[in-house]
Order: sequence, then structure tokens, then C-alpha cells
Amino acid sequence: MNSDRQPDPRDLWDNPLAARYASAEMTRLWSDNHRYKLWRTTWLALAEAEAELGLPITEAQLAEMRANLAPIDFAKAADYERRMRHDVFAHLHTFGDACPQARPILHLGATSAFVTDNTDLILIRESLDLVIARLATVIERLAAKALETRHLVCLGRTHLQPAQPTTIGKRIALWIHDLLLDLEELTHRRKLLRARGVKGTTGTQASFLDLFNGDHAKVRRLDELVAEKLGFHSSYEVTGQTYTRKIDSQVVAALAGVSESMHKAGNDLRLAAAWNELEEPFETEQVGSSAMPYKRNPMRAERMCGLGRFVMGLATTAGQTAAVQWMERTLDDSAPRRLVLPQAFLATDAQLVIYANIAGGLVVLPGGIKRNLDAHLPFLASERILMAATKAGGDRQTLHEAIRTHSHAATARIRDGHDNDLVARLAADPLFEGIDLAAALETRGLAGRAAEQVEDFVHGAVKAALADCPTRAAESALKV
Repeated sequence: MNSDRQPDPRDLWDNPLAARYASAEMTRLWSDNHRYKLWRTTWLALAEAEAELGLPITEAQLAEMRANLAPIDFAKAADYERRMRHDVFAHLHTFGDACPQARPILHLGATSAFVTDNTDLILIRESLDLVIARLATVIERLAAKALETRHLVCLGRTHLQPAQPTTIGKRIALWIHDLLLDLEELTHRRKLLRARGVKGTTGTQASFLDLFNGDHAKVRRLDELVAEKLGFHSSYEVTGQTYTRKIDSQVVAALAGVSESMHKAGNDLRLAAAWNELEEPFETEQVGSSAMPYKRNPMRAERMCGLGRFVMGLATTAGQTAAVQWMERTLDDSAPRRLVLPQAFLATDAQLVIYANIAGGLVVLPGGIKRNLDAHLPFLASERILMAATKAGGDRQTLHEAIRTHSHAATARIRDGHDNDLVARLAADPLFEGIDLAAALETRGLAGRAAEQVEDFVHGAVKAALADCPTRAAESALKV
């Protein structure tokens, strides 16, 4: 066997989050090309700030660095890493080979975490911006659908059992409300995000104090300058060798919160599809089952739920990683962070692409909605009937017992495969003589203020939240 032969890519496992689910935009953000160019960008920011504060770094050296941010010789970096067993040092040497004039001043005073942590915070910032933009798009599309269906009365369900009617629009508003809470949390996390800055090997800035001959003011300004050059309003006030992994935990928890909301809505949609009330978009040539040609499975909502559970599980790992960082740092955070951070964002992004597709093409099935409502309407109208008979002079307790007895008899009949005959039973009962049963069965008013609640909600809280998030993500097609 020739060991020099390059492996066929199909012989290697590929992460389906990148290959199958997430958008090209999010996948590019976490690509090697983008990450390692950002490493070089952080080295440049450090050198520029050090030059501005008086260290002997020339404009020619800085210009050389700027000219060589890309492309990156990944083969050379891989060869260095095989020999050195250190990824940052490997890329530092690769950058130094591309910038021979600047080589002596690269990484001056810094530790590896300066490069990796500041870059990770930039990647988190960029990814949060994309997630927030996608989330706003989903909310916008759901809000339009909620307004459109605000008057469409449907059977409410509590304990997954028939309950007082609501409207389709009100149910969608419940989905939106969860997402508004998520949007608020993500925006909060985005605003609080800062640079790791320049803190040195254990966070004391000792190396930089040496470089600036004990000038504390210059070291403080260096930290500020680098944060500004990297696009942050400030850096974290204190760190160990790394920024606290609590930041990762909080961000991934926020992503898990979005996943919780999408999972809940996805489950609702799957149940509604089973009852023939709602349906996700279904394309002309789409196949629901390889064995059952008639199937119209809610596969998008199912995939959304599956990815949601994955992100919720990642939040546990992120929290554990934050909890076990000893003293100023340990390296057992490295492997889980390489896995958790990109996958949490890619999987959340994939869910939002799916949800935007569903929200934009949600199919409402009025026939199924009416059929399910009519089947239970006599039971749902029983309180109206009870009130009408009481106002007509009847004894409330006697009337309640009569309705209860007739209802159970009607239920037994339904279970035997017959129609609901509760109204006929009440019509034949002298206790309800003269009561307008037809009026009691009118669906208008059974859903209370559901339609008005939707209007108030969409034109109030939803409109305000979307105004605070003006950016929308570009449309991203489903890969599968």
C-alpha cells in the first residue's frame, strides 16, 4: 500500500453540519481560511498598537504584514505543527516566513491565548450577528402569518386534550413570544461581548510592562488600542491566561435557548400536521417515504427539532468546561471548545434557515381545522349553554349535572365510531327547553380576545423588537 497516496475525501468523515445543514455564510465564518486570517489580523493589530505607543516597529514591517494576511500556506503550517506539536507556533512561523522583515516583532509580548481567544471572540461576534439577523427574519415571517390567521378559530389543546378554542394566529404568536425572549438574550450577549485584549501569560501583563519599561499607562492604552482595532468597544477588565470560559457558556446557553423555542414550535407543527391543521412547505417532487408514496412527513420540523436537541446538549459541555478551569487556565478546554463553539453556531444557523423556510411557506388547512373544531364544539360550548339555561331560570347545579351526564354519554357514542350527538341530547331534555343551542354553537366569541391579542402583540412588542434589529440575513436555501 502506498502511504504517500492522498486519501479519497469520501474515505474521511465529514461534519454534516457543514456539508448538509448549515448555511454557506455560517460555514465560511468557522472555516480555516477565515480563522487563520483572523489570527494574522490579531498579530497585525498588536504590532500596530505597539508601534503607535513607541516600540521600534517600522512601517515597512507593518506594511509587509498587511500584504500577507492571505493567502495562507496551510501545507507549510501543517508541516510545522507536525514537528512542533503547537498550532499557534506553527502558524506564527508560517506567517514569519511570509513576512521576513516583520518576523522579529511578530507576537511581541503575547501568549498563544492572545491570538486564539481574541479570534474566537471575533468569530462569536460575527456569528451572533448572523444568528440575530436570521432570528429577526423568522420573527418577521411568523408575524405576517399570525396576522393573516388571527381570526381563524381552532381547537385549543391543554394536556394535549381538546380545550377551549383559540386561533391559529394566537398559537403562532406564542411561538413568536418565545423567540422575542431569545432575541433579547442574544442581543444582550452581543452587546456585552468584549475583546480578551493583551493580558500576557497569566493575565498580569508582566511581559508588556517589561516592553514599555514599567509604563503602566502605556500598557493600559495598549489593551484599549488592540480591542479597538479588533472592533470591540473594550476588553475584559481582568483575565487569567484566557478570557473566562463563562462567556462561552453564556453564549452557548443563549443558542440553546433559541433551540428550545424552535423545538417547541417544531413539535407543535408536527402535531398539527398529524391532525391535518397545518403543514410545512412540501415541494412538487418531494418524497415523503421510500415505501409509502402518499406520505407528507413534516421532515423540516423534525430536522429542526433534532438539531435543537443537539445544541441543548452542547450547552451542558460548555458549562462544564467553564466550571473546571483551574486557577489561571488549563488546556482541557481546548478540545471541547473546538467542537462546541462552531457546532453550536452551525446547528443553530441550520435550524433558523429551516424555520425561516417553514414560516415563509406555512400551509394552513382550514378544512381540517374546522373538522377538528366541529367534532368537539358541543363540548366546548357547554359553558355557554349552562350560562344561558341558568339565566333562563334553571338551577345551575342541576343543569351542570345534566350536561355532565349527557356529555359522557355522547363521548361513549363517539368512541363507538358515531357522531357527537350532545346537542341532540340537550335539545330533547326539558331542562334546556327554549335555549338557543345553535347560537351557543357559534364559534364567534369562543376564542375570546385571541385575534385582538395578536394585533396588539404584532403591532406592539414585535414591531419594536424588529425595529431594534434592522439587519436581515440573506436568503439561504435548504441543502436537503
